[in-house]
Amino acid sequence: MTQTTAPTPEIAHTRHSLTDDAQGILYGGFMAGFGVLILQSLGFVTGQTAGAAILISYATGWSFGAVFFVINLPFYYLGWKRIGPMFVAKSLTAVTILSVTTAVLPNYVGFSQLHPLAGAVLFGGITGSALLALFRHGSSLGGVGIVALYLQDKTGFKAGWTQMIFDACVFAIALSMRDWHLVAWSALGALVVNLVITWNHRKDRYIAT
Repeated sequence: MTQTTAPTPEIAHTRHSLTDDAQGILYGGFMAGFGVLILQSLGFVTGQTAGAAILISYATGWSFGAVFFVINLPFYYLGWKRIGPMFVAKSLTAVTILSVTTAVLPNYVGFSQLHPLAGAVLFGGITGSALLALFRHGSSLGGVGIVALYLQDKTGFKAGWTQMIFDACVFAIALSMRDWHLVAWSALGALVVNLVITWNHRKDRYIAT
């Protein structure tokens, strides 16, 4: 008897509409802001540009949203050169939504009880899904990822290594500012974020643009 295999399903090539992009970026920016609210409620940190912004916020008392918005501004020039104006416009929109969310949402949401383990996993899952939404709609939260891609183009130095080095610096600084157990829980949250993105952000499964 001849053995047959199931045919490979065809994946439809579609393009996002303006409405698709708008809801995806709104969702991504808002949920990323909610993730930051979880971080701040537990005194956690994270990696990338958001991590640098939250450390500055802890050290100075300045609003995270304002710091994050300002710290991203220099990266848009590189994003314009590396990827294009549409990417920069979408990323600026997402960063603005996140910044506004972190400023306004604490007036409506608070946590009277949140275990660090639950907080780390919730932060990781929520932030991972937010970033997936942004990536799938041609957007990002700006920052170090843009620099990493730019350096890779110019020098050949792998973008992943640039991001890892930056994150290592952020967490090293965090150890001098926060209790070690808070940094350890923060690292778990960052791991969950990366796992969510690694398992779900695959072009062979999702190719609409």
